[in-house]
Amino acid sequence: MASARTTRDVAGTAPRTEPPAPSERPIARHLLPDTATVARDGRLSVGGVDVLDLVGELGTPLFVYDAAHLRARCSEAVAAFGPGVAYATKAFLCKAMARVALDAGMSLDVSTAGELATALAAGAPPERIVLHGNNKSGEEIETAHAVGVARLVVDSFDEIDRLARVVAAAPRADGRDQPVLVRVTPGVEAHTHEYVMTGQEDSKFGFSLASGAADRAAALLAAMGGVELVGVHAHIGSQIFRLDAYEREIAALVPYVERHELLELCVGGGLGVAYVAGEEAPTIASWAVFLRGACDAAGLAPAVSVTAEPGRAIVANAALTCYRVGTVKELPGIRTYVAVDGGMSDNPRPVLYGSGYEAFLPRATYAERPFAARVVGKHCESGDVLVADARLPADVAVGDVLATPVTGAYGFSMASNYNRVPRPAVVFVEDGTASVVVRRETVEDLLRLEP
Repeated sequence: MASARTTRDVAGTAPRTEPPAPSERPIARHLLPDTATVARDGRLSVGGVDVLDLVGELGTPLFVYDAAHLRARCSEAVAAFGPGVAYATKAFLCKAMARVALDAGMSLDVSTAGELATALAAGAPPERIVLHGNNKSGEEIETAHAVGVARLVVDSFDEIDRLARVVAAAPRADGRDQPVLVRVTPGVEAHTHEYVMTGQEDSKFGFSLASGAADRAAALLAAMGGVELVGVHAHIGSQIFRLDAYEREIAALVPYVERHELLELCVGGGLGVAYVAGEEAPTIASWAVFLRGACDAAGLAPAVSVTAEPGRAIVANAALTCYRVGTVKELPGIRTYVAVDGGMSDNPRPVLYGSGYEAFLPRATYAERPFAARVVGKHCESGDVLVADARLPADVAVGDVLATPVTGAYGFSMASNYNRVPRPAVVFVEDGTASVVVRRETVEDLLRLEP
């Protein structure tokens, strides 16, 4: 459970309305993966592998994941919550990542046919898969039911109708009733970006507690043959630093649990991580301690199982993305642009959410960064910005490898082929060995679907 990350008081503080001022100091250690080391000449290694050598072999852009870091966070989650805790695969999923989570004892939270297929292809037992999604198709529900997923999270009355048709048509392979959770919107607004708030009344997710829709859904599911109503699920948002939002979530859910005599309560995920200097985040372990205290304070019966679905907190800090600098364009009196060979196609978060990132040079990892620049990508958009107000070493030049840390979540998983750019490779490094777990796309891959 040891971590290089910094922990704030678990109650958190209100997030800044503006990002921290850019730091000219060397990149903060807690933003790098656990096994990151820096040689005397400034070169960065992760997992015992020299990053510049790795880039020389595999090219750029390149997602580099610290496999030991991933294992440590998964193990921390299991130690904190028990074996029912599920990894939120939307944060980052490939077969290798699924196996890391499974080997550590986690279950997998999937929300589409593609995520479900990947989990099964990785060898996930169906009894360790939870199916989410606000608009699951009849085919997705049918597949999940047929293979026997552990939990199916029901999100709407239309889904209840689809589920009823599926369970009436055919039994599960194991002959059991399908265990389900009711997805509830608890009316809690987390302090985060509006695009990743999900617990407020005005949401596409779940059944409203305030309107009574959640109670009607529970009644329908409890009366449905072939279905076992076992619990409630809520998720109030992503990138949350103030843990008191979870306290309000639990307080809203406990009466519902008692009313319907449920035995499971899942608080979802959303725990925030530090992306830039000056930010600090709670650990998974401290989050779990806080949640248990909130459940006790709300009077939740000890027999009720409490679990969660961390995603970003598992994978974000485990990775960095390496790019090659192609252009340094100075606009006197305005700014300098440093353009790299990736961009919004491999990290759309800055464009979508205004997310902040740091940048540094792995050849001079702990160098001072006095040079102000805007790090941009190669796409045909002025908004194709990776780091709006970066600080870099003064000698940054064309040909340099530039890295952005904390890109393990919602980078690869949200990557696109905008401008027909092939998606980057993903490599896991551990004990001096690099393993390509997702190969780099090629132009031939892009054309393969076209007749």
